[in-house]
Amino acid sequence: MDYDDFQKAVDCLGILTRLDQKGLRKNYLQLSKKYHPDTLEGSDEKFKEINEAYNLLKTYIENYKFSFEKEEFLGQYPSFTNYKNWNR
Repeated sequence: MDYDDFQKAVDCLGILTRLDQKGLRKNYLQLSKKYHPDTLEGSDEKFKEINEAYNLLKTYIENYKFSFEKEEFLGQYPSFTNYKNWNR
């Protein structure tokens, strides 16, 4: 998976903010119901695109690993750099 595929999947499912597995599944079910080939708005191509996007993002969420490296942590949470001053 490269970043372009990831971004395309995010755009396909209409994700605008952070999303957990439950929210991802909710978006997927709404879109798959709307674009199912048996409905009036349905399209085989769009339905396949939604399924592929969901599977890609679901796999990403399930396999995401947090890094516990100090530099990365401090980069993500710069407010923790002054933790020694908390007790004052």
